Amino acid sequence: MSSRLTIALRALAALARTPALLTEVLAADVPAWRARALAHAANWPGLGPNGLPLVPFAHFVPATAPATARTVAPFAFGDGGSLPTDLLLLRALARRQPHCRYFEIGTWRGESAANVAAEAATVHTLNLSPAEMRALHLPERYIELHGHFSRPLPNVTHLHGDSATFDLAGLQASAGPFDVVFIDGDHRYVAVRRDTARVFEHLVGPRTVVVWHDANRQPGHPRWEVLAGLLDGLPHGLPGQLVQVGNTLCALYAPQLLPALPPNPLADPGHFEVEVRF
Repeated sequence: MSSRLTIALRALAALARTPALLTEVLAADVPAWRARALAHAANWPGLGPNGLPLVPFAHFVPATAPATARTVAPFAFGDGGSLPTDLLLLRALARRQPHCRYFEIGTWRGESAANVAAEAATVHTLNLSPAEMRALHLPERYIELHGHFSRPLPNVTHLHGDSATFDLAGLQASAGPFDVVFIDGDHRYVAVRRDTARVFEHLVGPRTVVVWHDANRQPGHPRWEVLAGLLDGLPHGLPGQLVQVGNTLCALYAPQLLPALPPNPLADPGHFEVEVRF
């Protein structure tokens, strides 16, 4: 038996034993996801082979901003978290809206919720309940860490449920309208498309800004599966602009036009200074 055939049979056997591996195989099909995303180029000016048009990070957090606006706290430097610039972006968006109402999908350690809570009037964060996570056979310590930073904060409400079925319309009626929405749950195509569609159906108003995390693998390098999901999930005819934010992992929908540039993965790097205190 040839070595190539042996390798192929072993791969098929691995998929049969662990069907979830198929998701990883499909996610790795970058050309297919890129083509699916770029099919929307006619509807979103600036979308091209290097991703979405780029708005510089300094548009949201200028170098002249006060130190409190350039500070991230808390920050865990832990697995599965955000970049400091991602959290500064969320804080800046909340700060721009008086009495900001913020909603997010995906709590994890509560870093994003806790950072935004310093700027927003109310924060609502949605995650699977402990029982739902146990049903997925997730480690108990992993479950305990959810909301670690955000649980003590009085203006943070922890919601439990699956974003695929949670009553977002009821949430909007009782707690909205929301000014900033952060989608940071399951990053697979189907989930991103579904979360995007449900958020825009139930939570987005004329002034709402929506941010998707992990729309880039690294700043300036698109994660095409996520882009395909959010683009397929967006309703047609939106009046605003869809961009990526420089030096972050985030894509952003804004109801108003922003000063966007063509993305350039080989542009001069930004200059940041980082002070770590703990």
